[in-house]
Amino acid sequence: MSRKIVAIGGGENGRLKEWKRLPYETWPMDQEIIRLTGKEHPNFLLLAHSQPLENQERYFNTMKDIYGWMYGCECKDLKSDQLTDEKAVKSLIDWADIIYEGWWDTLKMITLWKETWFDKVLKEAWKSGKVMCWLSAWANCRFEKCSSDSLKIQYWPDQPLIGVDCLGFVKGLYVPHADEPGREENIKELLEKEPNHIWLLFSNCAALEIVDDAYRVITSNDAQNHGIEKAYGKKTYRKNWEYREEMLDTSPEFKNLSELYSQL
Repeated sequence: MSRKIVAIGGGENGRLKEWKRLPYETWPMDQEIIRLTGKEHPNFLLLAHSQPLENQERYFNTMKDIYGWMYGCECKDLKSDQLTDEKAVKSLIDWADIIYEGWWDTLKMITLWKETWFDKVLKEAWKSGKVMCWLSAWANCRFEKCSSDSLKIQYWPDQPLIGVDCLGFVKGLYVPHADEPGREENIKELLEKEPNHIWLLFSNCAALEIVDDAYRVITSNDAQNHGIEKAYGKKTYRKNWEYREEMLDTSPEFKNLSELYSQL
């Protein structure tokens, strides 16, 4: 079975905010996610476990508008208070073709998954060929480590960005919303402490797609909504004690995954 990941750095999904419909920026990623299943109308399962329980239904309704109404998928969700129900978890995971995780508090979510052993369930789902999709903070989770604003969410906006140990399904250290203030500065600080790592930075409207041993970058044309000319992915690392960065190719061809982790 192919192992498939789409990790989205950020972007709006057409949700309602303060009675206003925000733009739908993640459409290229959503269409590719569906294509990866090999089905015209796959089964879509949403997880929104880092959000408060009362918000999870609202998020599900937004995603159901996209995957159900726009693309004809059957949609279900698995709420955080169901994770101790082994039968319900197994039934939904077996049913799903797409497992999509939304955004919010990475640290809170990873802690919950490890406490309930759900991290192991997700790893087996990935190995079995489910299309694993993550947006924003949740895009962090399958990598070894991430840059997270969890302290800002949990306590106060002036808290610093932090490095968080993630689930480590694939190599690399991931940064969503790389175009937003403070992200690159945080990576430089983390590289000072751990100079042997490679960080993968993805702006809003950009995603990293990994299929087995190949990868490519997916972008949408809506980056201007976030104050940047073009959506991007890039990698940063230390070499000879110097900070270096390389922009990733955004052409549609797949590249060998080993190239993503090489240092020039």
